[in-house]
Amino acid sequence: MDRHTELRSFVLVAEKGSFAGAALVEGVTPVVMGRRLDALEKRLGVKLMHRSTRGLALTELGEQLLDQSRALLREFDELERAVGAGRDLVRGHLVVSAPAAFGRRHVAPHATAFKALHPELRMSFNFTDSVVDLVREGYDMAIRIGEVTDPNYVALRLFPNRRVVCGTPDYFERHGIPRQPEDLARHNCLAFNLAGGQQRGWTFQREGRLFAVRADGDLACNDGELLYGWVKQGLGVGWRSTWEIQAELKRGELVTVLDEFAVPSYDIQAVYPQQRYLPAKVRRFIEHLRESYNRPGYWEE
Repeated sequence: MDRHTELRSFVLVAEKGSFAGAALVEGVTPVVMGRRLDALEKRLGVKLMHRSTRGLALTELGEQLLDQSRALLREFDELERAVGAGRDLVRGHLVVSAPAAFGRRHVAPHATAFKALHPELRMSFNFTDSVVDLVREGYDMAIRIGEVTDPNYVALRLFPNRRVVCGTPDYFERHGIPRQPEDLARHNCLAFNLAGGQQRGWTFQREGRLFAVRADGDLACNDGELLYGWVKQGLGVGWRSTWEIQAELKRGELVTVLDEFAVPSYDIQAVYPQQRYLPAKVRRFIEHLRESYNRPGYWEE
């Protein structure tokens, strides 16, 4: 039994003048209230109340403890209220990880507006295409593209996204349009080569089952934005996210192929470690990003 419960029960019994009255307030039995007082007296090694058939009477030490306990409990309640109010204050240091290209284009640009709303906040960003360990490396949150399977993390969808095969109209005019994922073996596939990236191939879906197709080409790198640039130059086909190519698709500079085989969900997600209380700085920044990403026309700008 914690000391706070013992002291609060002692004060309540003293104020109500009976175990029954105090038990009614606490929603427990009089026996439980009696055990709490017994535990407090045993721990302190003193008698706090005289109990008789006529009622309860505080001892001299009990009177002293009652006044001090009331003051301590008031301070404790005020501290709880202050901490609770602080949960809604956006301040401190927010540390965010995101994929390199996505972070530069769709996370960092929103930092200044968010900072203007919350001037007491400091923000730090690490944009990398490596998957970081949020807890071990000290991040408050991350932006991830695709499925998050770690049960120690909470993932919240910010915007729907898919991975699609795309290229320029000129490229497909010169090399033909693949009709099946296996046809990519005859195309110049510009693939991401960072460990844990696309080395296992590009993933597709057929009749509800996932499968991978090996992606080979004469250019590969660990920088998604560079790959994106090569695709736009017509040097080959890429397996890119829809968030990245919406503007080019609208202008007709890129076209997609094999859409019927695309994995249906590769969403943009905010990820943070499992915790009992989510800090306001994390919660509010997630809300800020979600509102921005869902503004009509955002991805086509």
